[in-house]
Amino acid sequence: MIRLLIFGAMLFGMSGCASHYHQLHGNDLFLYLNEPDAQKVLFACSLDGYQPHETHKEDGCWVIAVPGREPFRYFYLLDDSVYLPDCKLKENDDFGTQNCIFDPRL
Repeated sequence: MIRLLIFGAMLFGMSGCASHYHQLHGNDLFLYLNEPDAQKVLFACSLDGYQPHETHKEDGCWVIAVPGREPFRYFYLLDDSVYLPDCKLKENDDFGTQNCIFDPRL
C-alpha cells in the first residue's frame, strides 16, 4: 500500500509542471514555465544579448532549450510584458528590475 501511495504521489508531481523549473540534458538546459493563460511567451537571456526567442507549449508548459554549460541571466516576456518567475538566484539589472540567474555550478 505504501508503495502505491508513493507511486501515486510521484505521478501527481510529474503531471503538468511547477510554476518554473529547469532540467539539464547533456549540454542543453530546458526551461519550463507554467503560465497557461499566456498567449505568447518569449525568452531572453544574456547568452546572446537578450534577443527574444519563442518558446513552445508542451504538456501545458512553455518550454525552451538553451546551452546549459555556462552561467547566464534571463527573463521572459509574457504577452509583451516583462515577467520574472520565481527563481533561486536574482540580480538587479540596469533598468530598475531584476533578472533570474542560472549557474550550472550551483
